[in-house]
Amino acid sequence: MTGITVKDVNPHAFIKAYAAYLKRTGKLEVPKWVDLVKTGTFKELAPYDPDWYFVRAASVARHIYIRKSVGVGALNKVHGGTMNRGSRPSHHVNASGSVNRKVLQSLEKIGVLEKDKKGGRKITQDGQRDLDRIAMTLAEDSDEE
Repeated sequence: MTGITVKDVNPHAFIKAYAAYLKRTGKLEVPKWVDLVKTGTFKELAPYDPDWYFVRAASVARHIYIRKSVGVGALNKVHGGTMNRGSRPSHHVNASGSVNRKVLQSLEKIGVLEKDKKGGRKITQDGQRDLDRIAMTLAEDSDEE
């Protein structure tokens, strides 16, 4: 079964598996403030999941794998949500740029991403190989079932 890529597997299952891989390896540098911070101004509370930083990193890595070059602003828009404005109509609000920037920097430190000369970040060959390998194991697991 050759040629399985990230695009061929279920996105939810892939992000879950890659987040578990990032946590298991222990290479990803997690900031101290992770347990205190909200992920956007439209949120009322911090995430309940203690491993949310790994899930966000996996989501960002998959997002950049699929689209060639992505910057912080694009990630803010993707991870944003609707702001409850009381009796006024809801509007879309971008997510926290600091959180997304720190995720990109963490992924850059472990060699999954690199800065693109046109702006933004792109996936490295090593990063692409890691993501494809995890997608391959997911595809093999789903074939066995």
